[in-house]
Amino acid sequence: MRYFWLLLTALALAGCQGATPTVEAEDAYPTDAWALWQPGPWLRGANVYQRRVYPDLDGAWLYGPGPFGPPYTQKDFDALAAQGANWVVLSVMGPYSVTPPYRPDPQALNHLTRLVDMAWQADLFVVIAVRSGPGRSEFSILREGLGDWFGPEYLHEEVWTDPEAQAAWADMWRLLARQFRGHPAVVGYNLMVEPNADDIVGVDDPRAFYDRYRDTGYDWNTWYPRLVEAIRAEDPDTPVLVSPLGYASVHWLTYLQPTDAAHVVYAVHMYEPYAYTHQAPAPTMDWRYPGPMLLDQAFEPVWMDQAALDEDMAALAMFRLRADAPVAITETGVMRWEPGAAEFMRDRLEAAERYGINYAVWMWYPAWEALNRPDGDHAFNFRLGAEPRHLREEPNNPLWQTYRRLWARNTVRPSLWGAVPGQRAIPTPGRP
Repeated sequence: MRYFWLLLTALALAGCQGATPTVEAEDAYPTDAWALWQPGPWLRGANVYQRRVYPDLDGAWLYGPGPFGPPYTQKDFDALAAQGANWVVLSVMGPYSVTPPYRPDPQALNHLTRLVDMAWQADLFVVIAVRSGPGRSEFSILREGLGDWFGPEYLHEEVWTDPEAQAAWADMWRLLARQFRGHPAVVGYNLMVEPNADDIVGVDDPRAFYDRYRDTGYDWNTWYPRLVEAIRAEDPDTPVLVSPLGYASVHWLTYLQPTDAAHVVYAVHMYEPYAYTHQAPAPTMDWRYPGPMLLDQAFEPVWMDQAALDEDMAALAMFRLRADAPVAITETGVMRWEPGAAEFMRDRLEAAERYGINYAVWMWYPAWEALNRPDGDHAFNFRLGAEPRHLREEPNNPLWQTYRRLWARNTVRPSLWGAVPGQRAIPTPGRP
């Protein structure tokens, strides 16, 4: 059956006899975590974000009283499931110290376990995606804010050059695999959220980066397989998700060397074009969808429409064909006020549907009112609508409706597996 999928992808990409990239779901309902990553899509959902609270930076209110925030409750996970989502990516701090001596952080592990269990109670599948850990702080992903809202003392990126930090990152994953192997909701471990050695060394062209840094610590290919091995030593079955450099960009995916380890999924983030998806609401928003947009590293705007968005999805599907392994989109989204946001995300996610690729949007916010203050954190809260000054839920706004309509196609949930996966008579996935 797997080669049938590969043939379909090849025909779609070649455009043979007018073929479209649409794939049809397998006849068999997935009865284990690995089957969920085969073409469907089977998983559609959203991200939940967690990090340490830093009172000096966050004040006493923004992300809650700490030590981790923003605060999520069972009601938040239940609300996500009630909207039709069946998958949550827990984008979280790793349960290890960032600075030497590298040691487990029981408080962070207990907090993550609570989040996973709440997702399970809400009948959501879970991927654990680690943002920070030994030699890498949360602020590495946010490094453009250095000198603006945080100082250099918060920025740690030693993991790319320090073998001790890399070994401790593997130890962290052994700990996580021991903790969550066999958990009925956990269907994936994402090794590192947005690997970004290229940005750290200031080389944004993949070919130039590998010409200079191949086989060094900055080369993710040289040491991510050791993390997979660490997980497999404790948990032989739960799928492992690996992202490329370039902050998990699909444009860096072709440079990621697949591993021979079992049950590996290759995952990307799709926010391009950033000039559009991350436009601030003032003073003006220059780009709207569909229309001309300035792409990364481009000097002139290019026309962006459904056909252009399909190109990124085709590249992802082509890698699936080459690597003979599943692919996924673990983050995608747009700031809620962008002109044409609902149409943009509709076209992007419908492309994922046609290629049978699982996807999760950024992000599902908790009912923590401080985030929705005018000076809060609500740019990606699609539940608030397109008006930047509107800070209350607007259930009928087009972007939220787009996500709900797609999530309604989900048919698989953890509870359907019962005590013994595959024991119950269960349906095939819904199609558009």
